[in-house]
Amino acid sequence: QVQLVESGGGLVQAGGSLRLSCAASGSIFRIISINVMGWYRQAPGKQRELVATITRGGSTNYADSVKGRFTISRDNAKNTVYLQMNTLKPEDTAVYYCSLGVSNWGQGTQVTVSS
Repeated sequence: QVQLVESGGGLVQAGGSLRLSCAASGSIFRIISINVMGWYRQAPGKQRELVATITRGGSTNYADSVKGRFTISRDNAKNTVYLQMNTLKPEDTAVYYCSLGVSNWGQGTQVTVSS
């Protein structure tokens, strides 16, 4: 069993910044056996979409819509992944979900960007 707990969401004005964190706990064997952690988001009325992923080795992948504005990082010793979001836009408003692999998800944290 793996639990993912996100934090750091909130309300921010356009152009502002937020930093999301997601800590994994539970089965250490399962946690370290899964290579990829990531962030996804889901806006009202839309499908969940990829924001960014990162491997244990630090290789990253970003959605085109966030390239140059968001940075994903991880601390393997703490089993934690981060998402630094800069120059936020109203279209970034969504519930942001942390993932470990493809079958472990956090409960989500709301990010709201006002214009």
